[in-house]
Amino acid sequence: MTIDQLLEEHRIRREAIAPASIQAALSRARSDLTTAESMLDRDPRWAFSIAYHAVLQASRALMFRHGFRPASHESHANTFAYLRCAVGDEKQSLVAFFDRMRVKRHQAVYESADSITKTEAEALIAQAQEFIAWVAEAVTE
Repeated sequence: MTIDQLLEEHRIRREAIAPASIQAALSRARSDLTTAESMLDRDPRWAFSIAYHAVLQASRALMFRHGFRPASHESHANTFAYLRCAVGDEKQSLVAFFDRMRVKRHQAVYESADSITKTEAEALIAQAQEFIAWVAEAVTE
């Protein structure tokens, strides 16, 4: 899939995004990550969900920086579809990991309340830390 295909399928759209909105999404990602870290021992399932949200917000910041916004229908899936097209080979495995965590988070929130382990939450938090730092550099270039 390419960015042009995502545009043609109306999964993303071009939009001029104000720099303040880009920074707000990145700030939210950092704040959510801090919250996830603080929740880890009390509730790994929610720590996982919050860490996922941090990744989603950082991903949106990157999309915004490039002048795109996900369609509102299936916006999470569309955000990760965009990332697969927009990031280099060195980040593809990380994006694939996050997309798998998107599905797992959906299952944990909407289907099975006890399906997230502390180890899984820790792994997502660690990957989120790396990704958010990378996005922060990318959006300030």
